[in-house]
Amino acid sequence: MQLEKKDIRSLSKEQLRDFFVSQGDKSFRGNQVYEWLWSKGAHSFEDMSNLSKATRQMLEDHFVINHIRVDNMQISSDGTIKNGVKLHDGLIVESVLIPTETRTTACVSSQVGCSLDCEFCATAKLKRMRNLNPDEIYDQVLTIDQQSRQNHGRPLSNIVFMGMGEPLMNYNNVQAAIDKITSDEGLGMSPKRITVSTSGIPKMIRKLADDQVKFKLAVSLHSAIEETRNRIMPFSKSFPLTDLRDALQYWYSKTKSRITFEYVVWRGINDDKASIDALVKFCKQMPSKVNLIEYNPIDDGEFQQADNQAINNYIKALESNDITVVVRRSRGKDIDAACGQLANKS
Repeated sequence: MQLEKKDIRSLSKEQLRDFFVSQGDKSFRGNQVYEWLWSKGAHSFEDMSNLSKATRQMLEDHFVINHIRVDNMQISSDGTIKNGVKLHDGLIVESVLIPTETRTTACVSSQVGCSLDCEFCATAKLKRMRNLNPDEIYDQVLTIDQQSRQNHGRPLSNIVFMGMGEPLMNYNNVQAAIDKITSDEGLGMSPKRITVSTSGIPKMIRKLADDQVKFKLAVSLHSAIEETRNRIMPFSKSFPLTDLRDALQYWYSKTKSRITFEYVVWRGINDDKASIDALVKFCKQMPSKVNLIEYNPIDDGEFQQADNQAINNYIKALESNDITVVVRRSRGKDIDAACGQLANKS
């Protein structure tokens, strides 16, 4: 019976060096292979042109490279690119390249499906099948960086963990992927250009603070009224707003990095004065800013975009209380690539 080959990217550089020594070769070969795997993004051992044919065959005999493959690519009228990414076991996730005049942002997935049950999100309807490995997260970023260079003539500038899945429910793998992305031996990106978006899991936010991460934190809030938040995000019944507030205050005390609240305004759900006042009060308890996000309906149900007057009421209230607010217009809606629409329809 043939043993299943190990994915070579699960090995550290030291383990690769040790492997070559165990095969009677020089340890520096491990450095060469490591560079091919990460900074050069090799898809196969054949790509490793500075290794002898015998060495490449030896690697082939022992290992595999479980690289992702773009199975389906759609390009929006606004230049947004959505990738249907096939994993080595045949499962699919989606990632998105979002271009503006000054930057290109990669929106990447951290789980196949999602651990949570937010009523307004198409991804939540899929349920979680498994966590993504660090290399599968890394590959999404590398692919979008290449697409950015090919289509927009510039490298990727920002990364948001706002694709499929709850990043903090895959904490170790997300952290390992970010370490590779920010390493000089990986993509060398600044952690300050990376934002991890969570639905708000207090215990894990505290862990981020204790680990003194350097990336930015965004929280999908959508309501600062407990009853409303529990209705639209049922899992949040386990994570009361008081616990979330305390965790975010702890985050700021440790990192001195202000929090971004992602906030969608829906007609008849959170477009009233009580919801606005509650958000203002919540924001004033820690340094924060608010992204008001245009909603992208996933069906004809209860969640529908609020009218402009409601959005303007939020802006006025936040600004009059010296809270920074930005309205985020969605991109890629025509290919279901906008916020909350990632559902593997392809």
